[in-house]
Amino acid sequence: MTEQTTTKPRTAFTKDDRGILNNWAIEPKMYVDEQSSNRFGFTEYAELINGRLAMLGFVGLIVIELVTGKGLLQIIG
Repeated sequence: MTEQTTTKPRTAFTKDDRGILNNWAIEPKMYVDEQSSNRFGFTEYAELINGRLAMLGFVGLIVIELVTGKGLLQIIG
């Protein structure tokens, strides 16, 4: 099966050798506001804080399991 990809402003598709089309949506380009000092929304600051909080949560769960010898659900339930 050979596929040909054609990209138009609002649509994209592949067409195989039998003429069957496969349509899909084109994802929009992600917008990150780097010039604003705003701390809300999809900013670089928000992405940095979310990543750090996620890492802190994972480390906290590992520490709880190592100290108690039980998983979090065993402690709660």
